[in-house]
Amino acid sequence: MKLLLDTTYLFPTVGISIKELSKDALIKLNAKGHEIAISQISIFELSAKGAKYVLNNELLPERVALGIRALLYDDIIEKIPMHDSKILLTAFTLRSLMVDFIDCLILSTALNNCDALITEDLDIQSLKKNKKYLDLLSTINPNFKIETITETR
Repeated sequence: MKLLLDTTYLFPTVGISIKELSKDALIKLNAKGHEIAISQISIFELSAKGAKYVLNNELLPERVALGIRALLYDDIIEKIPMHDSKILLTAFTLRSLMVDFIDCLILSTALNNCDALITEDLDIQSLKKNKKYLDLLSTINPNFKIETITETR
């Protein structure tokens, strides 16, 4: 299955740990035979979050840069551009359902290119019961799923 990972799962790569998240989530998903993809907007999001930690002297700038470079050059992880017309048009539609446009781009990237989005984001998770989202889903990728890491087999 081709999975697009939300940015949360990439934070350990730049030195930001998430308590509820296994640091080796990427490795485990890949070991299960899944194809792994990320939206290029996640690279920006990692940089922005990393900059906050650098500003607060919680991370060295070199650590953040090294993690981002590692992601960019990792051939196992497909990086999907966010500027594709289909992705942008779907993101604009999703914007009426979600506040965070970066999340709209991530979900749109997944919808248009993958079998599932793996996310812990409750706003995105709540869309699974939203009629407008379900209608959009049926026209783009009817078998697409939004899952958490624990739901992914």
